[in-house]
Amino acid sequence: MASHCHDEHDGHQHHGDGAGVHDHSDDVMPALQSLLYDKVDFDNIRTLNETTTGSGAAVVKKPWVDRLTPEPELESSADEQLLMYIPFSAQVKLHAILLRTSNSPSAPRTLRMTINRDDLDFTTAADLAATQTLHLSQTSDVQEIPLKRALWNNTHAIKLFVEDNHSGGEEDVTRIGYIGFKGEWMDMGRAPVGFLYESSARLADHKVDGARDNNLGGARLGM
Repeated sequence: MASHCHDEHDGHQHHGDGAGVHDHSDDVMPALQSLLYDKVDFDNIRTLNETTTGSGAAVVKKPWVDRLTPEPELESSADEQLLMYIPFSAQVKLHAILLRTSNSPSAPRTLRMTINRDDLDFTTAADLAATQTLHLSQTSDVQEIPLKRALWNNTHAIKLFVEDNHSGGEEDVTRIGYIGFKGEWMDMGRAPVGFLYESSARLADHKVDGARDNNLGGARLGM
């Protein structure tokens, strides 16, 4: 498929050199930071061009403790592009997206993210100016990519469009092993809830005391 780049957009961001990316592979995950995971509307996630039906939702539903497990994995079908619609059950302010891919040509390269759009088709995704565009690293580490928070206030849903991978057109399959989100959420009529994370954690697995010392990307309520 032809690429439709929007390099001039203010949300354009490069991460090929690892700048601004934090690897969470060995971080402690306190159970107190599991709330944003619980605000993803898993049942209504939709993915186009996935090889296995439901695999897109499965990698979002994968808990943090399973982030390095090889299965489930989202794999593209007809070509290297993927399109996902991920709704939330509350009003969300996104701080970061977390991804685990691979150190291979099948790793996604250009990720175009759009806020609050439920029209899911490749033509619209290619032609529409993204809210923020990221260039992803080719790595098997978990990448935490900070987002421009002013662009992601009042988020009810997010559309992820993987435009290409690192193969330079030689590889038709794109693979993603883990997707998570970090930020704040607010139920209607209530104040924001602080320190929210993308994944489910088991209290028995993690020591909560001193958890703030790990920083986990440095998100603070109200930023």
